[in-house]
Amino acid sequence: MSSETSLDRQAEAIRWLVAMDAAGWDESSERALEVWLSSDPLRRGAFLRAQAAWLALGPRVHALADRFDSESDGANRGTSMGRRVFLGLGAALAASFAGGLLVWSRPAVFETRVGEIRSVPLADGSVAAINTASVVSVDFAESRRSARIERGEAWFQVAKDKTRPFVVEAGRVRVQAVGTAFSVRRREAGEGGVAGAEILVTEGVVVAWADGAEGNRVRLAAGSRTFIADNAGVERVPVSPAEADRALAWRSGRIDLVAQPLRLAAAEFNRYNQRQIVITDPALLSEQIDGTFSANDPEGFARALGVSMNITVDTADPTKIRIGTPHFTR
Repeated sequence: MSSETSLDRQAEAIRWLVAMDAAGWDESSERALEVWLSSDPLRRGAFLRAQAAWLALGPRVHALADRFDSESDGANRGTSMGRRVFLGLGAALAASFAGGLLVWSRPAVFETRVGEIRSVPLADGSVAAINTASVVSVDFAESRRSARIERGEAWFQVAKDKTRPFVVEAGRVRVQAVGTAFSVRRREAGEGGVAGAEILVTEGVVVAWADGAEGNRVRLAAGSRTFIADNAGVERVPVSPAEADRALAWRSGRIDLVAQPLRLAAAEFNRYNQRQIVITDPALLSEQIDGTFSANDPEGFARALGVSMNITVDTADPTKIRIGTPHFTR
């Protein structure tokens, strides 16, 4: 049994964060960090809490980290000054742990650009992965934890806390969990259907409903994909673990397609890129596509189609990639 205390883990997590913020962090450093994290599950929680505090404290903690790094690398390595700076850094982070909820006393807003994907550690130990072109706000209080998806999509790995349920809002749709993992994608009426939210549960159980229709709550277990409309309509679709993995491949910057119509595959690429794919031959719209592709490489995807389907790919326009016949009428 490990004799490592929570304070030991906290101090070591701070040391790792200082090292990550300094010059010289490389792949071998990343591997060493992963070894440290994987050797004890409690370390990952300590590291996520430290990272959340690090992000929340901003310039103050970075200034202390810079001082500690410079004094550790110079002639004063191990001196009382270096130790005092490290203790100051630890105190700043420890205060944020002790204050817990005070770290997020105001909503924190995270916004991603087209093609950007962010992984954000939250102050309670939860993690949010935020997809392309999304706006997500997080607000923690003494009796609740809430996130609001203003636009786009996010996946949440929720830390268990029975006293404070975790509720995600997306338009009029609400999704509540205690400790689970699920994604929520906000869809507007202009996206080819009614407004609402698509929910994919990968771990545990959530409860979902539309605001004003609390009596029609639905319970969703892992392996469920559900669309709940703002008008309280519900459409359930069971998904296999492999299908869930494909749907969430965006977390690692990939688009994973199996028997996907080309029109939908192109629309998925267009979510992640300013340069848009345009299908110029209507006969191609229903052609089914398989494969795993980099989300930020629409040209590579188009060229692969050109070879496999023997179709024309026009990349002359810097804003568009045209797939289909060479005679496209502007």
